[in-house]
Amino acid sequence: MPTVATTTDSRLVDRPGAWVDLGLTLPIFLVYHLAVVFLDVRNATDMITGSLLSLSAGDKSTYLLATLAIGVIFAGAFALAGRGQAFRPRKFLQIVIEGLVYAVLMGLTGQYVVGAIFAGPIQNEGRLVGFVMSLGAGFYEELTFRVIVFGLGAKVLLWFSSHQRVEITGTAVGGGSRWSLRSMMILAAWAVASSVLFSAFHYIGPMADKLQGPSFVFRAVLGLVLTLIYATRGFAAAVWTHALYDIWVLVFR
Repeated sequence: MPTVATTTDSRLVDRPGAWVDLGLTLPIFLVYHLAVVFLDVRNATDMITGSLLSLSAGDKSTYLLATLAIGVIFAGAFALAGRGQAFRPRKFLQIVIEGLVYAVLMGLTGQYVVGAIFAGPIQNEGRLVGFVMSLGAGFYEELTFRVIVFGLGAKVLLWFSSHQRVEITGTAVGGGSRWSLRSMMILAAWAVASSVLFSAFHYIGPMADKLQGPSFVFRAVLGLVLTLIYATRGFAAAVWTHALYDIWVLVFR
């Protein structure tokens, strides 16, 4: 992710710097990890909870301490590596409001298009589970499908196709040149492909939804919207949008 100058970091139109962006997702990460172990459920893309439980030999107290330690390390790394990227508390409020607006727009669009839901059959497990799983989906699915699959995948594809190192912001690293038409086409095609993979993910595993054409297309479209949000507004905006949308669907509907 790109670094934004400290003088503009708090402006609405600017993306947060990389570490500020990551720090804005810390509340979602911590609340999810502190709650999910007591509900005996976790998001399918969450590889950390199971590893922590194994290392803790199933002891929840040890698990909670390890989770808090990760949070402290997370915050410490943010504080050290994020030096020079001005962080202001109001940035939390901005990103929550921004995510809420995107989530509502996605929800209204979804109702109009197919009336489908985003997160699958977990809604039958109760509102508390729905809330916690929404946080897990927001953090881990965005980390998996937007940062790793789309972001890292796009870097690899563009490197092999044109030996171009890029940030997903429209400019080449160190060069300041605009994207070529070929690079833009590759990026757009990969955005669609990664969104299809995101949708397909919801139909595999123990909590898989029943495969249906309208819901598959709907989820792919939402994945594409989240990819656009990630590319233009950053990881935190995508995480909060995803989490707030799922909370709206699973808790309040």
